[in-house]
Amino acid sequence: MLKLSCNVTNHLHTFSFFSDSSLFIPVNRRTLAVSSSQPRKPALDPLRAVISADQGSISPVNSCTPADRFRAGRLMEDGYSYKEKFIVRSYEEVACNHVQKCGFSTDGFATTLTMRKLHLIWVTARMHIEIYKYPAWSDVVEIETWCQSEGRIGTRRDWILRDSATNEVIGRATSKWVMMNQDTRRLQRVTDEVRDEYLVFCPREPRLAFPEENNSSLKKIPKLEDPAQYSMLELKPRRADLDMNQHVNNVTYIGWVLESIPQEIIDTHELQVITLDYRRECQQDDIVDSLTTSEIPDDPISKLTGTNGSATSSIQGHNESQFLHMLRLSENGQEINRGRTQWRKKSSR
Repeated sequence: MLKLSCNVTNHLHTFSFFSDSSLFIPVNRRTLAVSSSQPRKPALDPLRAVISADQGSISPVNSCTPADRFRAGRLMEDGYSYKEKFIVRSYEEVACNHVQKCGFSTDGFATTLTMRKLHLIWVTARMHIEIYKYPAWSDVVEIETWCQSEGRIGTRRDWILRDSATNEVIGRATSKWVMMNQDTRRLQRVTDEVRDEYLVFCPREPRLAFPEENNSSLKKIPKLEDPAQYSMLELKPRRADLDMNQHVNNVTYIGWVLESIPQEIIDTHELQVITLDYRRECQQDDIVDSLTTSEIPDDPISKLTGTNGSATSSIQGHNESQFLHMLRLSENGQEINRGRTQWRKKSSR
C-alpha cells in the first residue's frame, strides 16, 4: 500500500489536487455554431474542455499536459454531462497491481498460490515514507514499486514516486512485511515454497529506494513514555477503517497518529517524513489512544546524502519539527504502533 496526500489536512489517503487554468484549451466558437431552429445547447466555450479525439465529439487543438493522455472521460453529446470510467482497486493500490500483473495473485491480497492454500497473508511490520515535493492538481505521478526478500522472516517492498512530466523524484518509501496465519493471527516464517513463488519476480541484485546505511528509514524509534505532551484519547475504528483481512488498515494508523499533532504544527508545517513500526494488530472493537511528544534531534543541523539516486535530506532546527508517537489500547495500555514524523515549514505562496 502506498497512498499519499498533498496537504496537512488531508495527509491520509490520496493526493489533493488544486486548480490549474493552464489545463484548458479554448474551443473554436464557429465549430460549435448551430441553427437557430435547433435546440440550444449549453455554451462549451466557458468550459474550454480538453477531450481526447477518440473519446468524445469535441476535438482539442492540442494536448497541453501529460494529464490529458490519462483522462478516461468525455462530455456527452448533449453537452450537459460528463462520463468517466474507473477501475476498482485494492486498498494496496500499486503493490497489488504489481503482483496481479505478474500473474500469481488475482485476489487483491498480494498472496501466492501456496499462501492462499495455507490461509497465509502479508502484514506490515514497518513503513517509512519521505515526500520531497507535493504534486498539484492535474500533475501526473508515476509510481514504481518492486519487492525482494528480507531475511528469512519476511519481504521488503520499495516505491519511488516521480513527476511524470519532469522525471523528478518527488518521494520514496520502503516497507517490511511479515507473514501471518489468517485463522490463528500468528506470525509464521516464510517457507522456501512461498519464497520460490515470488522471488522470480524480484530484482536479481538488491535494489533499495533508500541507501542501506546512514538514512532515517533505518533509525530506531524509541518508546514514547507517559506523560506525553499531546494526546487524543479513545479513538474508535469505523467499519471503513478495516481492510480486506478484517484488521485496521495501515492508512488508519497514520490518521490516528496525526490526530494528536498540535494544531500550530498543522497550520504552519507540512508532513515530510513518517516512519511507523507496527507492533500489534488492531481490530474493530479496540479503542485507541494517540500520544505525541516533540523530539529534539541528536544533531540539530545534519545532512544525509544517499546513493542509488536517493535525494539529499536535511534537518534544520528552525524550519523543521520532529515528533515521537505511540498508539496504544485504551483498555490496558498495550502498544499498537510507535512512530516518528518530521515536518517542514510550508512554503509561502
